[in-house]
Amino acid sequence: MSDNIFDKVEKQTNVKKEDILKLAKRISGQDLSDDDNLRALIKDVAKLAGKEVSKEKEEKIISAVKKDKIPHNMSDLM
Repeated sequence: MSDNIFDKVEKQTNVKKEDILKLAKRISGQDLSDDDNLRALIKDVAKLAGKEVSKEKEEKIISAVKKDKIPHNMSDLM
């Protein structure tokens, strides 16, 4: 991934490149179709971003991931 994308993410979220890479490394190889793994990832991302995620929003995110309704590359998220 280009540093330019990390710069944009950091400006918008105050989440540092190093933290993103640590999180990516930690979840690499995990089964993201497993609800427990997804919940842990959502909590970790929310913590990094300094945001709270309601149970309702958590369920919506899990549903979107399982239905493959999320962007597959970073540039689509920006």
